[in-house]
Amino acid sequence: MQCEICQNREATIHLTEISEGVRTETHLCEQCAHEQGVGVKSYIPLNELLSNLLSITPKDQASAEAGESELLCPHCGYTMDEFREKAVLGCPYDYEVFEKSLLPLIKKAHDGAKEHCGKVPSKMPKDSKRQIEIARLRRQLDEAVRAEDYELAAKLRDKLAKYE
Repeated sequence: MQCEICQNREATIHLTEISEGVRTETHLCEQCAHEQGVGVKSYIPLNELLSNLLSITPKDQASAEAGESELLCPHCGYTMDEFREKAVLGCPYDYEVFEKSLLPLIKKAHDGAKEHCGKVPSKMPKDSKRQIEIARLRRQLDEAVRAEDYELAAKLRDKLAKYE
């Protein structure tokens, strides 16, 4: 994709702005972005990002994590200390073994959700987006009813009625 300003260099900076419900995208090369005063931050390596997330843990979880530091995954032999050091897990079973320490990190990374629910492409037809939103609301409604959070369930029911 070409830079929208100079039309010569490859666009490596992609800005998305949503203002009053209208989405605009701008694609710039680094030089034009710099000339336009757009601050360009280099990417943050995944290891550094996870290390930062791991270093910000609530004090009330310190005791739980202290116990998990000594845990050893029976499948791969990984420990929580190794995860803190390398910022990668050893195998899929580590999610279960270190659940008490990982769950707050996962929730933080997904704005409070325990599972990644993906993104909807911007060029997707509106009807498809609507169907995805309806399915998401139905799942949340089922969870709220199972958790006996009837106030939230009523709000979700009302939102769902607007979409349907």
